[in-house]
Amino acid sequence: MDRMKLVLQYFQSNSESISNGICIVLALVSVKLYTSFDFNCPCLPQYNKLYALGVMFVPAVILFFLGVLVNRHTGVMMEEWLRPIGKRSKNPAVVKYLFSAMMQRALLAPMVWILVTLLDGKIFICAFSMGVDPKPFSGMPNNTGLDVLKLMAKVPCKEDTIFRNSTFRKAVSRYVRCYSQAIGWSILLLLILLGAAGRLIKPCFDDHSAILQTRYWSNYLDVEQKLFDETCVLHARDFARKCVVQFFEDSVGTEEEVIRLPLSPHARYAKGAEMEEDEEDRLHGITKQDQIDRVLNAWFQNRPELDVTRMAYKPQPCVTWEGRNGQVLFSDV
Repeated sequence: MDRMKLVLQYFQSNSESISNGICIVLALVSVKLYTSFDFNCPCLPQYNKLYALGVMFVPAVILFFLGVLVNRHTGVMMEEWLRPIGKRSKNPAVVKYLFSAMMQRALLAPMVWILVTLLDGKIFICAFSMGVDPKPFSGMPNNTGLDVLKLMAKVPCKEDTIFRNSTFRKAVSRYVRCYSQAIGWSILLLLILLGAAGRLIKPCFDDHSAILQTRYWSNYLDVEQKLFDETCVLHARDFARKCVVQFFEDSVGTEEEVIRLPLSPHARYAKGAEMEEDEEDRLHGITKQDQIDRVLNAWFQNRPELDVTRMAYKPQPCVTWEGRNGQVLFSDV
């Protein structure tokens, strides 16, 4: 149970971990779909290959686009690519990095589907049993009245009366399945070798500082968009709450007279300061619809400059007591 909690905490730690978790779930879903899918070959020469290749590649394409849709890098990459330059310049390396990360995760589930179909072999048998030369195999039925092409197209159908308990069908199926599994294991080995070579060889030719900068700014864009969305949600909630409260207060004020008692100066100042601070923290001074529209449009058209010097070094008032001779007695910031 503790290990499961650690795994869940890892996948919830940041957007990249969440994307990895979603892609792994899609890969597992693809395996589950294939194992629960009852594949039936049409056993007709004109449909076998078309149907089998469709079952192999159409679900893979669907899983690829699902991986693209659920990947957060897709939205961040498109926003960075399409936004106007404004005060912030664009970095093509960051867009390429986000595109590469998105493609790697989106291709996981389709590759798992294709590898599972190849290692299982049923779809490959349906597609390519007609291309097998039947001469090396013994026990071929001769009194069926079918030509060789139609006969070989019925090899995947073990329920057919022609090949019931037939050693010929089993031998051909085993032969084609061996090719299918060989292709599947070869693709898997090639992917592993490419991944290992990329990990080992690529750092020898890349600029490490450029890689660190690209990773930093890609993470920055993700975090910035997430914080902006969260701030918009908080602002919308507080804006809606104030609108509703204001509506009810106005409605009550029109129906009955409200008695207002004066507050002491201290209480009036404390309440005013508290309300002003609350307004500043929650609404940031944006209290009208046209202001909100202008802010949202400015966020897209003119992203803020990547310079927080003004916030980091904000000047603070300093009170200093000096003696008659100019000597500093006490200083308070």
